[in-house]
Amino acid sequence: QVHLVESGGGLVQAGGSLRLSCATSERTFNSYAMGWFRQAPGKEREFVASISWSGGATNYADSVKGRFTISRDGAENRVYLQMTNLKAEDTAVYSCATAKSGFPYTSWASYAYWGQGTQVTVSS
Repeated sequence: QVHLVESGGGLVQAGGSLRLSCATSERTFNSYAMGWFRQAPGKEREFVASISWSGGATNYADSVKGRFTISRDGAENRVYLQMTNLKAEDTAVYSCATAKSGFPYTSWASYAYWGQGTQVTVSS
């Protein structure tokens, strides 16, 4: 059983920054890609960012390119999402997920395990 626990969410003013963290119990963490997704009230879940098993490849949604950075720490079994220049439209519940392979997919269907999520609220 894989457990994912997100942290680091909160309330921030527009233009501010937050760093999300996702801890996983997966012993083979370094074999799988990881991703961040978000879901705002009344909207569908959307892809935010993903990173390959090695950390050598990343993907970002167009809406966050240049503002968000995904990274991973194999020693700590953690994946991070550094968010800067936050906007009101970034408000959502952010969830991390473990992919079904080492490729940094952008579709939620390619992810096998999910965390409960952490709330990010950006005030304008």
